[in-house]
Amino acid sequence: MPSFEEARKIILERVSPLGPEQAPTLDAVGRVLAEDLAAPWDFPAWDNSAMDGYAVRAQDARPAVSLRLSAYIPAGAAGAEPLAPGTAAKILTGAPLPAGADAIVPFEDTEERDGAIHIRAPVRVGAHVRRKGEDIRAGERVLAAGTILGPPEVSLLASWSRLSVPVHRRPRVAILSTGDELVEPGEMLAPGKIYDSNALAVAAAVKQIGAEPCVLGIARDDPESLRKLLAEGLRADALVTTAGVSMGDRDFVRQVLDELEVRQVFWKVDIKPGRPTAFAMRGSTPVFSLPGNPVSTLLTFEEFVRPALLRMMGHRKVLRSLVGAVYQDEISRKPGRVSFVRVRLERRGGELLAWSAGNQDTGILKTMIQADGIAIIPAAWGDVRRGSTVQVQVLRSGLEMCQE
Repeated sequence: MPSFEEARKIILERVSPLGPEQAPTLDAVGRVLAEDLAAPWDFPAWDNSAMDGYAVRAQDARPAVSLRLSAYIPAGAAGAEPLAPGTAAKILTGAPLPAGADAIVPFEDTEERDGAIHIRAPVRVGAHVRRKGEDIRAGERVLAAGTILGPPEVSLLASWSRLSVPVHRRPRVAILSTGDELVEPGEMLAPGKIYDSNALAVAAAVKQIGAEPCVLGIARDDPESLRKLLAEGLRADALVTTAGVSMGDRDFVRQVLDELEVRQVFWKVDIKPGRPTAFAMRGSTPVFSLPGNPVSTLLTFEEFVRPALLRMMGHRKVLRSLVGAVYQDEISRKPGRVSFVRVRLERRGGELLAWSAGNQDTGILKTMIQADGIAIIPAAWGDVRRGSTVQVQVLRSGLEMCQE
């Protein structure tokens, strides 16, 4: 039975990024670039004006000097005649700089009258001029493989007229719930039955990171039902099952996976909650068998499945950042295994404070909803006292709530 850190290391060593596919540039937002991309031309492609104003020769543009207007150059113009000494050209932002000009004087620093401009302040060479290639040179590798595409990257790709880009393929993740007690949401609920919430919860977690969930339904607690649905799930890029891997006399998942030539890597992890978590492989397909309690399902997905799927999607940073928080409650525990504690977070002054989000029983889903993060209590620790600093994975969007 591996430790928490060992189990995660074992998993991440066995999964690899999926191959590339071409995706429309806008659809590729949030996905991971699969190849290096180099600039096809200089950016900007020509010297141009960074301001609305007048293109001048800096040596001509002195205070109290008048310069005759010789041209008007709007954005989108193909070009203009060279600028003659002693003249100026009205120019708009983005328009190409005429040959001979080496500075732009903004409108507000001039006065225009009688076909000439009168300059109010000294002008330096290069003022408000964007030089060809000053941002990016042709052939320069700007976007490296592994880049997560966002608005700035899309802006750049659009400026290159890239309509599609090579990105790592999204894993198709098959999700299977097991148990005779389960009923599909929407069906009539008979005595002794409960609605299957795990399948949709895992599907939501898969979808949240940009992978593609495929809910297989419910397998009953008999080998034949499991065999059919597990075989279907093994055609996906990854398979996640919930329940059926503990020590009960109707827990057949491991047995049927073995019959389907799925090689077990480990069964059980030294953590609380989530100890009956199993990991297996068939070829390059990872199989995660998670506990059935709703909170344990979500926590073990977070700690083991999510990092693996992110790696398959080409992400290089697959683990959430840990932040230190001062614990405001107490935890009674014995050393021996890593514990995951659902916590609320609040910043006061310069400190991030953490409280228990409530009842930590794995059947209490409300506590998971109320949690801002997961405090990871090391295996070697005993009781956690008020004022202890604990390391927390922040679950809410970004780290906004952990900043001043």
